[in-house]
Amino acid sequence: MTGPLQGLKVVEIAGIGPGPFAAMLLADLGAEVLRVDRPGGGGLSLGDRDVLNRGRRSVAVDLKHPGGAGVVLRLAEQADVLIEGYRPGVAERLGIGPDVCLERNPRLVYGRMTGWGQDGPLAPTAGHDIAYIAVTGTLHAIGRAGGPPQVPLNLVGDFGGGSMYLVVGILAAVWEAARSGRGQVVDAAIVDGTAHLSAIMHGFSSLGLWRDQRGTNLLDTGAPYYDVYETADGEYMAVGAIEPQFFAELVERLGIAHLVPEQNDRERWPQLREMLADVFRTRSREEWTKVFEGGDACVAPVLSAKEAPRHPHLAARGTLVERDGLTQPAPAPRFSRTEAELGLPPCAPGAHTREALAAWGFEDVEALVGSGAVVQA
Repeated sequence: MTGPLQGLKVVEIAGIGPGPFAAMLLADLGAEVLRVDRPGGGGLSLGDRDVLNRGRRSVAVDLKHPGGAGVVLRLAEQADVLIEGYRPGVAERLGIGPDVCLERNPRLVYGRMTGWGQDGPLAPTAGHDIAYIAVTGTLHAIGRAGGPPQVPLNLVGDFGGGSMYLVVGILAAVWEAARSGRGQVVDAAIVDGTAHLSAIMHGFSSLGLWRDQRGTNLLDTGAPYYDVYETADGEYMAVGAIEPQFFAELVERLGIAHLVPEQNDRERWPQLREMLADVFRTRSREEWTKVFEGGDACVAPVLSAKEAPRHPHLAARGTLVERDGLTQPAPAPRFSRTEAELGLPPCAPGAHTREALAAWGFEDVEALVGSGAVVQA
């Protein structure tokens, strides 16, 4: 592996969603991540098409087998980080909770990925991204005026409020452990991270600049100069001309600079929105893309996931790449010296059981396979 995290050893207890994404990000940046799967896999595994599982080897461990927990504990002894995404108390019942792991390895950073967190009245209950962002006020804020809340895929909760905060917490704890010699538990709850992401909304609200009605504010399609507009061919252009100079360029390139009302006259926003909508409907998305190309009006075509790799800017940067017939995002962010690169492709659960355990110093691999504690796919 290459990248700035080269030398960091991570054990990932397989899960779904935000846990695997966090492990993928660490692997993308050069960490040696060993994924501990259930024999035969489980959850939402997509096999060799599961991009979230790229960059690491997989061992299959039966945690219900009397010897299964011992395998994980032996891995934890050698690791810098362990990641798990069980409900509170499950890892403890399986014999791989933080207390026993930290007893074996006092420097270990034990990352816990959940929706509700390790405590609180909802901690033991099930949930998904949509519920976590709902209670934070974030989902309520997304959508158009007069309409219902709009679900932002699972990007805001699972991956934004969950995975990214888990990774930040892990790296912060690893940094601290390097100085103190002591590991700790990182409690990454999606509700906490999502609430943290909404800091700007709370700041605006405290100043009276944010209304509690969606679709009426600067960044939620309330402002006509921060919205999407349909084009003549049924596609869309995204407009984000917030600053006065960008708004001036927007209306100039649209050819309506002499007609539009003052940018922030809220009483005339409906009129401005109608004018923008009428003009955008006169040309195709491709035509408008050429009109705004190279300018500062903050206007861009709304592309599908299949179209995005062909966008000239993304193509020039290699933002989306194809490997083994699978289009996927390249590692991010980028580094000037310790370049991050794609590692191993996604694999079946347990594909590397023998070789990975041997690489981690296990001398009894065949005995473990024979006992059924681990399984080679």
